[in-house]
Amino acid sequence: VARRQRRFEDKESRRWLGGARAASARLGTARQVIVVGDRESDIYPVFARRPAGVELIVRVAQNRSLAPDGRLFDAALEARGEQVVKVAAKPGQRARRARLRLSAGSVSLARPRNGAERNDPASLTLNFVETVEVAPPKGVKALHWRLYTTLPVDTAEAAAEVVRLYRLRWRIEEVFRVLKSDGLKLEDSQVEAAGRLFKLAALGLGAAVRIVQLTDARDGSRRPATDVVDAALIAPIAAIGKTLEGKTQRQKNHHPTASLAWLDWITARLGGWNCYYKPPGPKTMATGWKQLAAMLQGYITANKEALV
Repeated sequence: VARRQRRFEDKESRRWLGGARAASARLGTARQVIVVGDRESDIYPVFARRPAGVELIVRVAQNRSLAPDGRLFDAALEARGEQVVKVAAKPGQRARRARLRLSAGSVSLARPRNGAERNDPASLTLNFVETVEVAPPKGVKALHWRLYTTLPVDTAEAAAEVVRLYRLRWRIEEVFRVLKSDGLKLEDSQVEAAGRLFKLAALGLGAAVRIVQLTDARDGSRRPATDVVDAALIAPIAAIGKTLEGKTQRQKNHHPTASLAWLDWITARLGGWNCYYKPPGPKTMATGWKQLAAMLQGYITANKEALV
């Protein structure tokens, strides 16, 4: 059967609705449940069949038809002020602060000829937020996001909150990258049993979050190191850190002792960072964290034996 002729329940894209339903079932007592999706979840039945009590934020993938006529990208929207966001560095581009112009309103989507079924409503109304970067750096493509949402967007603050929540999706992707290719390489595990895989993933998730926290702190952070390590380990970490400092000022750890940035510097050095050139990334942090964990385990073991 051709893909367009298959029922929605028989398509792989049903997982987006399945995720929303699972969130509703497992988080039913939560104050609020918000499912955030990228372009792949721009699916009419997902909007039409979302569980009660589940809010959506979805990045637009296509210029849909509106009811009774018109196209989505031509929808009349109202200005919702501006927002400044931090944009991380990537190959060929420096980190920057981008100024975004926001506009928002409501749109009535027409049921598509393909990708929906007759029991889905002929149209449905969603809120819509569009963000466009103002005066991007020369040679850099401007940020431009279009987002559907079931959350309110009637004020500048509400529209900005939708954008903030959408941007958190990248944090989740960063954690998953650290779990896999950028750090822990969980996919290389030879564990096959579902129960054991679940436990391994749970343990790996804690480590991945710590690595992301450390990577974030590389430019300075007021957070304490105890966000990721026990307070009793600060002293041995300080002793390790002293052995990693070099002769030049750039090879000194200038961050306040016991701060997360201080711990980040030590972890990065153990991971092979030389204090020069590009800042340490997740792979360096993951390598350094493994080294630090092994050294601390030795310290803990030695102290236990000394007390016997």
